[in-house]
Amino acid sequence: MKKFIYSAMALMLMVSVSACRETTQENAEDSMENTADDMGDAMDDAGDAIEDAAEDTGDAIEDGAQEVEDEVEGNDDM
Repeated sequence: MKKFIYSAMALMLMVSVSACRETTQENAEDSMENTADDMGDAMDDAGDAIEDAAEDTGDAIEDGAQEVEDEVEGNDDM
């Protein structure tokens, strides 16, 4: 009878450890997927910020060039 009880306890221990291991693995996979999604979102945001900065720089260059042209032609409002 003792052998049966010890065997049953050992089997329950193995099942519980196995179940915990699967849950941990699933949690790790979910965490990795969430991290990958977050990284993708961050990369999209960075790309948008770079694009906006490039547009702002282009606009500033055009404005500066127009001011120089106006100054040279004598059409400057200043």
